[in-house]
Amino acid sequence: MTSKIPRQAQASADSLLRIFTAPEDATSTLSIIEQRLSQDLAGFLGNSIAALEKPLSEIETDFNAYQIPIDPTFVSDYADEIMQNLVAHSVHTAAPSFIGHMTSALPYFVLPLSKMMVGLNQNLVKIETSKAFTPLERQVLGMMHHLVYQQPGHFYDQWMHSANHSLGAFCSGGTVANITALWIARNRLLKPQGDFKGITREGLPKALRFYGFDDLAILVSERGHYSLGKTADLLGIGRDNIISIATDENNKVDVQAMRQAAETLAAQNIKVMAIVGVAGTTETGNIDPLTALAELAAELHCHFHVDAAWGGASLLSNKYRHLLKGIELADSVTIDAHKQMYVPMGAGMVIFKNPELAQAIAHHAEYILRVGSKDLGSQTLEGSRPGMAMLVHACLQIIGRDGYEILINNSLEKAHYFASIIKQHSEFELVTEPELCLLTYRYIPSAVQPLLHKAVANHNEPLVGQINELLDGLTQFIQKHQREQGKSFVSRTRIKPAQYFRQHTTVFRVVLANPLTDEQILHDVLTEQVEIAQLDNEFLPQLLELAALPHQ
Repeated sequence: MTSKIPRQAQASADSLLRIFTAPEDATSTLSIIEQRLSQDLAGFLGNSIAALEKPLSEIETDFNAYQIPIDPTFVSDYADEIMQNLVAHSVHTAAPSFIGHMTSALPYFVLPLSKMMVGLNQNLVKIETSKAFTPLERQVLGMMHHLVYQQPGHFYDQWMHSANHSLGAFCSGGTVANITALWIARNRLLKPQGDFKGITREGLPKALRFYGFDDLAILVSERGHYSLGKTADLLGIGRDNIISIATDENNKVDVQAMRQAAETLAAQNIKVMAIVGVAGTTETGNIDPLTALAELAAELHCHFHVDAAWGGASLLSNKYRHLLKGIELADSVTIDAHKQMYVPMGAGMVIFKNPELAQAIAHHAEYILRVGSKDLGSQTLEGSRPGMAMLVHACLQIIGRDGYEILINNSLEKAHYFASIIKQHSEFELVTEPELCLLTYRYIPSAVQPLLHKAVANHNEPLVGQINELLDGLTQFIQKHQREQGKSFVSRTRIKPAQYFRQHTTVFRVVLANPLTDEQILHDVLTEQVEIAQLDNEFLPQLLELAALPHQ
């Protein structure tokens, strides 16, 4: 039997012209490949397994080549290879049992619409490369602004398409959105005045000297997102000047402690540049007391930003909108559409209460972003970027407020249901109650629970620490094995629950935003975790042995 000789593609002007030309009909090679890829992708998305079992080290061997190939590859051959080596071993974030992170199933209509967006290849930095995409993006920002701030119609008639103003900015994600908001806060605080040309021209050291500050600081909950540290670094403030304030037993920032921190900073001649409220913490899903934070920001005459990257979509629910009361008082708000608005990855936004805020970061160039143009890039951190606003626009139009009401409400109520079955289960402990659709919990053998409860009641912190250390190991063991088995996925994190004397505690973290996740899957996740806990491990025997010992 003769072996099949692999085909060899060759580069030529004609072959290159073909790959840049739209296929003529459905029987062309590229059309057939496209249809097959669509079918293969649909098959992958229809699979209920969260991930296939193949170690990352083995997958890395498929991507070891470091030289750009000299000879070209046929598209069909490349498609076969990428389906085998990439798609087959991607994480199935749409799986109903993938409940560990903030990525979810997408509406299927975004796939063909994404093809349209990619094919048009619009660059939103400048109207000359985006034309109709520019007013579409401004419309989406207007819709999101109205969702947050609910201004009357004449407000949007005046500002939504104004060349020199902006109701917000599209970003690649919440990190850039937070950076943009606090960049504006810094520039507004250290603005031009008299002979001083402003921080954008003269830099931070001269700005501090001119205004008479020894330093700047940002106040935020200890649950603040890590992107704020990046922001402080990039803005020249320094990561140490992100002042983390303790949270209460409900994982909400202690406003009085924040006020005291501001007073201490003022005594050191350090100006609070901004207060950041969190509306949906990434670890526990809780919302800070936004109204109280707005009042404190007004007292301190500083910028008030709300990081609602995760929780902001809850504003789409009339039933649960009240949970974010006070967000309308913020100077700026971050919302990620690629989280609970079911848009593909890379659709972050920062919304500005005042349409003039973005002027603090405006920048121009003669060949692009000219003064007076409607170029969106003149008031954004990022330059070239795709028209992701089209996919947000599609979801807002196709799903609508009523559709989002159903999706958001179902997610929150699913989280409450999962919390209830965790509480009823003899082997589990709910660590943080769901405020949005995110909660944390852990497995605790029923034989160990009386000892832990007694140690807490007696304020025996060393014993609580000893038990928690073993439970941490068991939680990590269960989470790792569940991930490797691939049937379902929950994530894990470390928090400091008030009920355990603020000791670091490892917990399972679950996000229930996927509309495909049903109640049976939640029961199955717990059943699987109980079974994994009984596998050979060093932690369960030690816990049971500890529980069997006599304790005072």
